[in-house]
Amino acid sequence: MNEKALRVLEFNKVIDILKEKASSSLGLKYIENLTPSSNFEDVKYMLKETSEAQAIYIKRGSIGLQGIHDIEDKAKRADIGASLDPGSLIMIADTLRAARTLKNNFSGSDEEDFNYPIIQSLSNSLYAYRDIEDAIYNAIISEIEISDNASSTLRDLRRRIVQKNQSIRSKLNSIISSTTYQKYLQDAIISVRGDRFVVPVKAEYRSQVSGIVHDQSSSGATLFIEPMSIVDMNNELRQLRLLEKEEIERILAELSAMIGEISQDLISNQEILGRLDFAFAKGKLSVGMRGVEPTLNEDKYINIRNGRHPLLDKDKVVPNSVYLGREFHTLLITGPNTGGKTVTIKTVGLFALMTQSGLHIPADFGSSMCVYDNVFADIGDEQSIEQSLSTFSSHMTNIVSILEEVSENSLAIFDELGAGTDPVEGAALAIAILEDVHMAGANCIATTHYSELKNYALTTEGVENAAVEFDLETLSPTYKLLLGVPGKSNAFEISTKLGLNSHVITRAKEFINSDNIAIEDVLQNVEKNRIKAVKEREEAEKLKSQIERLKNEYEEKLSKLSAKREKLMEQARSEAFRVTRQAKEDVDNIIKELRKLEEERASKEKNQRIEELRKELTNSMGSLQPTIKSMIEPKVVTKEIKDLRQGEEVKVITLNQQGSVVSVDNNKKEAVVQIGIMKMTLPFKSLQRAKQDPKTTVTKQTRKIIKSKSGNVRSEVDLRGLNLEEARMEVEKYLDDAYVAGLESVTVIHGIGTGVLKSGLQDVLKRNRHVKSQRAGEYGEGGAGVTIVKLK
Repeated sequence: MNEKALRVLEFNKVIDILKEKASSSLGLKYIENLTPSSNFEDVKYMLKETSEAQAIYIKRGSIGLQGIHDIEDKAKRADIGASLDPGSLIMIADTLRAARTLKNNFSGSDEEDFNYPIIQSLSNSLYAYRDIEDAIYNAIISEIEISDNASSTLRDLRRRIVQKNQSIRSKLNSIISSTTYQKYLQDAIISVRGDRFVVPVKAEYRSQVSGIVHDQSSSGATLFIEPMSIVDMNNELRQLRLLEKEEIERILAELSAMIGEISQDLISNQEILGRLDFAFAKGKLSVGMRGVEPTLNEDKYINIRNGRHPLLDKDKVVPNSVYLGREFHTLLITGPNTGGKTVTIKTVGLFALMTQSGLHIPADFGSSMCVYDNVFADIGDEQSIEQSLSTFSSHMTNIVSILEEVSENSLAIFDELGAGTDPVEGAALAIAILEDVHMAGANCIATTHYSELKNYALTTEGVENAAVEFDLETLSPTYKLLLGVPGKSNAFEISTKLGLNSHVITRAKEFINSDNIAIEDVLQNVEKNRIKAVKEREEAEKLKSQIERLKNEYEEKLSKLSAKREKLMEQARSEAFRVTRQAKEDVDNIIKELRKLEEERASKEKNQRIEELRKELTNSMGSLQPTIKSMIEPKVVTKEIKDLRQGEEVKVITLNQQGSVVSVDNNKKEAVVQIGIMKMTLPFKSLQRAKQDPKTTVTKQTRKIIKSKSGNVRSEVDLRGLNLEEARMEVEKYLDDAYVAGLESVTVIHGIGTGVLKSGLQDVLKRNRHVKSQRAGEYGEGGAGVTIVKLK
C-alpha cells in the first residue's frame, strides 16, 4: 500500500486510537504491524473477526483479557533448564489463568445464540494447565515472598528459625537485664549486624564482655558485640537460613522445570492471546466510533451511507453519503473553502484503508466497500524549502508517481487538482490528469474550484459533479455533500461577509468572463431550487407523518367500536337466551300436564313426537346461548376473593346460586364448587363469600311461600312414565318443595318396570342435600314400586 497515502490520510492516527484499546503488549504487537491488505478473502476474514469481537464485547462487556503478559522469553529460558524467579512464575501463572478463563468463557458457552466461529476457534486452541497454575499460586505469594505451603520441608525450617530466634532473644534479654552487664551496656537493647544478634557495649568495657565484635558506632564509643554464649545459637540460625534458601531454590527449580515441559504450549498461547487481544481491540474501537461492518463487493464500487470521519467528534461531525464506481468512476467535488471538501475525500480514502485493515467504518448499515490493490492520495501543501520545491512542483512530483502506478484496481484521491499555477493551464492540466486516471480504469475522487472542471464533469460520461452545500442566507457552509450538482465557490459572497467593500466586489465581477458569470448564476439558481425542493419534501414528510398518526387513531377507535359492538351483541344473546329458556320451561310444564291428562291413552308415537319437539326447541336456543365465560365471569369488575378454604359457603355471582367449596387451586385462582348435585370449576373473581347472619329473620313473603307450600305439597310424587332425566328434574323440584313445606317423610312412586328408573333415582336421592335416608316400600306402602324418603 502507498506509504504517502497512509500518511496524508492520517491512517496512523486511527492506529494510535486502536492501540489505546489493547489490553496488553501482545495485542500491541499486532496493531503496530497492521497494514491494509489487498487480498479480498483476507479482508473478509479480518472484518468478520472484528464483527465477532464487537458482538461479544457488546453482549459480555468484560472479556477477561486482563493479566496476560509477554512470557515468551521466560518460557524459552525455562525450556533450556534455567530457574525462574518468583515474579516471572507469577506472570506465567496469571497468563495461564487468563487463557483458561477465555477458553471456558468462549468454548463452553451455554447460550443458544453464542456462535462466533473465528473467536471460538482461537479460544479452543488455547492450552489450559490448571495444575501448574495452582502449584505456582500455592507456592508463591508475591515477587519476593515464597509461601510456607510450598513444601513441608520449608514449613518445618521456618518454624525452627522462629524458635531459634526466640531462644536467642530470650538469652540476650537475660544478659541485658542482668545487673552485672547493665553498667557495661550503652543501651539495654538487642541489635542485628550481618544477620548476627549483638548487644551495644561501651568501648571502655570491651575486655569485660567476652564475644565477637561485629561493628562499632561512628564515634567509636559503642561496640556491637556478639556474646560468646549465643555464638553457637547464631551459627545454628544461620545454618537454618541457608537451608531455607536452598529449599526455596529447589522449589523454584521444580516449578521452572514444570514450565519448561510446556514451554511450546505457552508460546502458542502467547500468539493466540495476542490475536484475541488484537481482535477485541478492533471490536472496542468499532463500539467507540459506532462503526459497522461494510458489505464487501468485488465489483469495484463504494457506497458509503452517512459516513463520519473517524478522527472528528462523532457527536458534531456532519455525516455524508458518497457512492462511486457504478454509474460513474470519477467524482468532482466543488464548493467554497472551509466547506468540507477535503474532509469528505479524506473520509473516503480512510474508509478504504480501514476496511482493508479489517476495521469497521463509522457509517450506517448498508454501506458497501471494495478491495483496492492500492490507494493513492495527493492532499495538502507539500512545499519543501530544502529540496527547492514549490507547492505546484511538490504536487506534480507526487501526481507523476501516482500516474505511473495507478491501475484499474486503484483508488486515486486529489485535493485542489491543478492548483498553484496559472488557472487556465492548471485547469487544462487537471482535466488531462483526470482523463489519464479515467482511461486507466481507476476510481477517482477530486476537489477543485475550476469552472472548466465543472463543465468537464457535466459533458463527460463516467464523470460526476458533487458540491458541498452552502447556506446563501447565512453565508456559511453546512458541510453536507450533494451528489449530481456542481458547487459555486461563492467567493464574492464570502468576501462581502468578511467586510470587503462593495465597489471592489463590483469591479471584480467586471473582470470575469460573462460566460463564467452566467454559469455561476445558473448554479446559484439550481442551489436555490434544490433548497426549495428539500423544504417541500420535509413538509411532505410532516404531512405523511400526520396522516399516519390519524390513520392509527382511526384504526384504534374502530377496534374499540368493534369490541363494544361484540359486547352489546353478547348482552343481547344473553337476554334472548333467558327469555327463550323461560319459554322452554313453560312448554315443559305444559307437556307434563298433557301427559298426566292423557297418561292412560297416550301412545308411544305421541310421546316420541313430543320429545322431538322439545329437542328442536332446545336446539333452537343454541345460537342464542352466551359463552360459558360470559355466564360465569361477572360483567362488573369485583374484588377477587382471597384465602378461600375447603368447606366454605360461597355465592356464584352470575348464577345467583349458593354452593360449597370442594377444593381450591390458589395457583390457577380457581375453586371447585358444588351447587346442588352439580360441581363446577369457577374462577375466584366470580365468587363471593356467602353472608351468614345468625339472626336470620323470616319475611312475610317467605312465610307466605312456606304456608302456600305446606298447604299444597302432597306427601308423594308419581314419576311413572317419565324417562330418567325428566324424573330427576321432577324429584329434585318436589324434594325442594317438600323440604320448604316441612314434610318429614315422602313417597317417591317410580314403578317396577326394568329397574332403570328406580336405580337412577336412588343415586339422585343419595346426593340430594334434603334427604336424610331412603328405603324400599313395604307391604301396604307400595312395595318395590316406591321408595320411602325421610327428609332432614
